[in-house]
Amino acid sequence: MRDRVGLPITIGIARTKFLAKVASGVAKPNGLLVVDPDAELAFLHPLDVERLWGVGQVTAGKLRNRGIATVGDVARLTEAELVTLLGRASGRHLHALAHNREARPVQPGRRRRSMGAQRALGPERHAAADVEASLIALVDRVSGRLRRADRVGRTVVLRLRFADYVRATRSRTLHEPTADTALLVDVARGLLGDAAPLVAARGITLVGVSITNLSTRGTEQLALPFEPGRAALDAALDGVRDRFGSAAVTRAVLLGRDTGISVPLLPD
Repeated sequence: MRDRVGLPITIGIARTKFLAKVASGVAKPNGLLVVDPDAELAFLHPLDVERLWGVGQVTAGKLRNRGIATVGDVARLTEAELVTLLGRASGRHLHALAHNREARPVQPGRRRRSMGAQRALGPERHAAADVEASLIALVDRVSGRLRRADRVGRTVVLRLRFADYVRATRSRTLHEPTADTALLVDVARGLLGDAAPLVAARGITLVGVSITNLSTRGTEQLALPFEPGRAALDAALDGVRDRFGSAAVTRAVLLGRDTGISVPLLPD
């Protein structure tokens, strides 16, 4: 990944989802860590108690005040002791994780529930036109992914990160699901326009968009007035980009602008 797009990637591999996530955290940055099934607890138990999923600042404080600093310390307590200390749900949850017991199955065939993209803009001030251009490029990219996967979506979510690193979202749900680029661009621009006063006052360091409430594209109820040319235009542009590359044709508003890195993606 670093050779192809200049970004580090860390991978954790283990028998359960929880332990794979922990392994990924331990291996950062840019590492690969495989936890042998016969050495799971030997790997897990020396780690800080904060590595347990669900242990935040408050829970960690309660545990550390009782001298419980590692996952192994948690594992040495009975479930009843943890329930008394943390409550029924948290106590049972942490007791199971400390012994690497997890009921969530791996479902490799499950399709994505949303598709999105985002772009970091940097800490400097950005003109409204530049932010809007970045958003349009992201919608263009995401709508193409929807069509290639034969998916449509109903809800457009705008994601913002301000200069103080506080995040915010805005969303709008459509009457019918769609993968129409022009429609999705209009909705995303409207959401950005609504947030413009906040962006102007607080600055912006990241903009993103995601499409949720996804379903498989099938027979569609066309909205009035009929605009049969838009789907054909999207299909034609997709064909050109598939054959000649994503930069072969672009919107006029994006000419001469850096639209950011497009990373390789797994199939839907």
